[in-house]
Amino acid sequence: MPPSQQKYDFLGVPAVFGSDAMRRVLEMVQKVAASNAAILITGESGSGKEIVARAIHHFSTRKAHSWIDLNCAAIPDNLLESELFGHEKGAFSGADASKQGLFELANQGTLFLDEIGDLDPRLQVKLLRVLDGAAYYRLGGVKKVAVDVRLVTATNQDLGGAIEKGRFRSDLYHRLSQIRIAVPPLRERRDDIIPLANHYLALESKSRQSVAGRPPQELFFSDGALRRLLEHNWPGNVRELRNVVVRAAILSNGPEITEDDLPEDFRGNGFSASLSSLASISVAGSLTGGGNGLNGLERSAIFRALDLESGHRQKAADRLGISKRTLQRRLKEYGVAAESNETVSLTS
Repeated sequence: MPPSQQKYDFLGVPAVFGSDAMRRVLEMVQKVAASNAAILITGESGSGKEIVARAIHHFSTRKAHSWIDLNCAAIPDNLLESELFGHEKGAFSGADASKQGLFELANQGTLFLDEIGDLDPRLQVKLLRVLDGAAYYRLGGVKKVAVDVRLVTATNQDLGGAIEKGRFRSDLYHRLSQIRIAVPPLRERRDDIIPLANHYLALESKSRQSVAGRPPQELFFSDGALRRLLEHNWPGNVRELRNVVVRAAILSNGPEITEDDLPEDFRGNGFSASLSSLASISVAGSLTGGGNGLNGLERSAIFRALDLESGHRQKAADRLGISKRTLQRRLKEYGVAAESNETVSLTS
């Protein structure tokens, strides 16, 4: 392992990084883990917030006790209260037995609530009281429950904006964010891209060998593929990176992962690499319609190219610098039916 790269295992989940930004995050985690302060982790979707939460439990004095995690957005509001605080038998239709809530299950340990910004306002009040040390009732209960839990939460939302709109309580926000840790997006920590890509490729290589019964063969990236990975902006962050690596490993014809094994928009003939072509068409052709943003620009550029090439799809694809297959897929998304000939009518 290169000296700049570090690898940890947090509750069975590997964490690999090589950037100074993530080293600083880990240093912060180690400083605050020993306290009982509530911690709010912020960052874009897929950036690695759960790994940071697991690291907090790993380095804490509660490590020997329970780690419980829940995605608040994955549970309907009418069931979330029961999930968090438990219920007694007969508390509601279908409650055939008493059930401990996650707070009880996490007693003396750590409870991680992801997507905390989606928490129902009514539950925000109850959560605030529990954080302030108050005992609570299970749903339908008559006996209060007291717990000792370290709460870690995470969100990809702007909670400040949610407070202004009345969707999130300011007092709960301040209680949750006694310590705040911001996880930077992958595009701001490019030194993590190659270590992560190699890590996921090694995992996929082992998986492919065990399934296919093949002799050990280590997969690796070509220099061109690595360059494309580094150039990509990674809007989906680490989750997107893993998906791209898994796809490339499956589609590769040999141990070397090349540019051709990457998605089209990673190559010279993809939309990401064709922004200059799109921009030049936009300037030269005075585009109209197509909506706003990159999607609208792509749509407008495609129809402008088709107009310039009298509807000929292959010639339009060549003008845009993309493959005909990509052009066909975009046209299908725009509701243009496939035709038996090579041209498309722009008048409908």
